[in-house]
Amino acid sequence: MPETLPPDSVGLVKPQTVIFDAPLTLQSGRALPSFELVYETYGTLNSTRSNAILICHALSGHHHAAGYHSMDERKPGWWDSCIGPGKPIDTQRFFVVCLNNLGGCHGSTGPQSINPETDRRYGPDFPVITVKDWVQSQVRLADHLGISKWAAIVGGSLGGMQALQWAIDLPDRVHHAVIIASTPKLTAQNIAFNEVARKAITTDPDFHAGRYHEHNTIPKRGLMLARMVGHITYLSDLSMGEKFGREMREKAFKYGFEVEFEVERYLNYQGERFSENFDANTYLLMTRALDYFDPAKDYENSLVDAVSQAKCSFFVAAFTSDWRFSPERSEQLVNALVEAGKRVCYAEIDAPHGHDAFLIPSPRYMDVFSANMNRIADEVNA
Repeated sequence: MPETLPPDSVGLVKPQTVIFDAPLTLQSGRALPSFELVYETYGTLNSTRSNAILICHALSGHHHAAGYHSMDERKPGWWDSCIGPGKPIDTQRFFVVCLNNLGGCHGSTGPQSINPETDRRYGPDFPVITVKDWVQSQVRLADHLGISKWAAIVGGSLGGMQALQWAIDLPDRVHHAVIIASTPKLTAQNIAFNEVARKAITTDPDFHAGRYHEHNTIPKRGLMLARMVGHITYLSDLSMGEKFGREMREKAFKYGFEVEFEVERYLNYQGERFSENFDANTYLLMTRALDYFDPAKDYENSLVDAVSQAKCSFFVAAFTSDWRFSPERSEQLVNALVEAGKRVCYAEIDAPHGHDAFLIPSPRYMDVFSANMNRIADEVNA
């Protein structure tokens, strides 16, 4: 962390918490009697309340998207490269909201929260959450903030799914949907990766059927493995090769099974760090929400009919090296939007970073993203 804040930073920010006392009925049929959402805001809401942007986070994301919580914080929010003065999501022109989703582990009501019916942690009793459920909880937040219509809803990966669901379910409350490195539904391969990750967690001896906190432990090994598997899918072969190649920690082979290659060391580090900061039950919930996402299912499996409900314009972006949510998946969505007669811009960006490219400020990506957001800002301020 520098001694002074960068001029294009949103600066020091403070999370806020809102409590919703009215029950929230979920897609599963279960209901939460009440819930809390943690969120942050950047920029200023204009007098007509027309310049609000909702940022929806991906699987392991949270509400802290930009700026710093203190001068001692080493790294800014997870999308700081894109949110701030003069950045693609320009806080001199937009009022930006980012929340920790329901079921999360960074302050919003989730498995680590106290179940009011039992006075102990929800743990595995927390209900399965879907993308539609997240949208309904986000509607409550929008109403709390007095935002009747978002200038744009923006998300990458799982965040892009939420933007699409908003556009379909609440067409009168979205001007623009910005969907980056996402998909209208998971492939069988993606569901398979999620199942491997979940199995790594649930078969950890320290999982204790999801009640690990009652045993004063966490399924650390399972979480590490889940993150390692996931992280491999977020990177491209090219980016891993450029970053690590076959570099070794020492020159000679040890002829054993300890960590010898730099890529092994990196994956172990990522897994270790993740296991200390993310809740296992939340990971299970998030990956299942990914699996279940398929808005076409409510419209006799017709994606065209699903997106026909939307009234907003769309910006869809994909990255050439993203094999987790490949450009073909984005093109499937774009083709459905075109067939449905919707306004849509599509950009396939040549970037070597794999699925993680939506988090990396490569020049071409920033140019395209900025051009789209500037058009939206011009509309808002017209």
